[in-house]
Amino acid sequence: MKKIGVLGGGQLGRMMIQSAMNLNIHVKTLDPDPNAPCKAVAHEFVVGSLNDYDTILEFAKDVDIVTIEIENVNTDALLEIQKQGTPVFPKPEHIALIQDKRVQKQFYQENNIPTSPFVLVENKEELVKHKDLLPAVMKIGKGGYDGRGVQVMRTEADFEKGFDGPSVFEKMVDIDKEISIIAARNEKGEINTFPAVEVVYHESNLVDYLLSPATISKEIEDKATEIAIDLVKKLDFIGLLAIEFFVDQEGNVIVNEVAPRTHNSGHQTIEGNITSQFDQHIRAVANLPLGDTARRSPSAMVNVLGEKGYTGVAKYEGVDEVLSISGVYIHLYDKQMTKPERKMGHITIIAETKEQLLEKVDLVKKHFKVIA
Repeated sequence: MKKIGVLGGGQLGRMMIQSAMNLNIHVKTLDPDPNAPCKAVAHEFVVGSLNDYDTILEFAKDVDIVTIEIENVNTDALLEIQKQGTPVFPKPEHIALIQDKRVQKQFYQENNIPTSPFVLVENKEELVKHKDLLPAVMKIGKGGYDGRGVQVMRTEADFEKGFDGPSVFEKMVDIDKEISIIAARNEKGEINTFPAVEVVYHESNLVDYLLSPATISKEIEDKATEIAIDLVKKLDFIGLLAIEFFVDQEGNVIVNEVAPRTHNSGHQTIEGNITSQFDQHIRAVANLPLGDTARRSPSAMVNVLGEKGYTGVAKYEGVDEVLSISGVYIHLYDKQMTKPERKMGHITIIAETKEQLLEKVDLVKKHFKVIA
């Protein structure tokens, strides 16, 4: 029986453990929060920093494989673990590349992966030299997450809202759709991709809901899939890679950014696809045959976020109403405390047609609330 060490004890790890258990894979988890979502389900749960070199080395001593559910981890420690002979997937160098949006964008440019025009800046004072890029988006190189560390700049007056650290300044894309494709690759070199999903964002840059299939042409889906496979091969990536794309008004498909792990844009695969993203992640890092990613039916995912104006012990409204709708599944993350826009869970939805799917999405959004 293999033992996998997972850095990060959040909801992505929790759902990954549920997949690992079906294969009798023992999971040990590390997280700084003593009440992290993984605590109740991990075979072993260790409280400790994901950025402390010695903590990570000690954690990995008795595991067969190390993987992640969050990329904010100490990659120097992971390189040492890899050097000592324990496989780390995704590879530490890939996690390091993706941790820094500047390095990530340069990789796309150097490897002919389509991405928006950009420059690297050291601080907001340098933006004035690049006003020809406006309208544009400034993204902090390291540390941005879930919409944080991103600032839209439409005019020079917006420059003062910029960041004081090394950042990417990229031309704004005239977006028609935002889509995501999740790709997996194992050590044998087998590659499989999930069908594209359409991502609809909340006002705070958090995902509001997803639709599968995405409302795009077969040509656009084929192009995005081709780019995803090309990217995974050029990286020599092992594990699961979530690739977020912009489709512009002219039908160009452009890579926005990637995540080296299971991702919010793959949650609907739990009920909507033959293999879930969590099953696929385990298969990929354990070098098992990759699963069939075909859709079972049209599906959607609605993010469950803490309601604005509520902070405290979480209470859930609308459980009965939502569970009485056929093809609707609640997935809560066992987070005790809610606060505005905190991810508390998600709800997956399946239906026979896209119209039925959208009707159910509206019902779920209307009834299900997290308050305190």
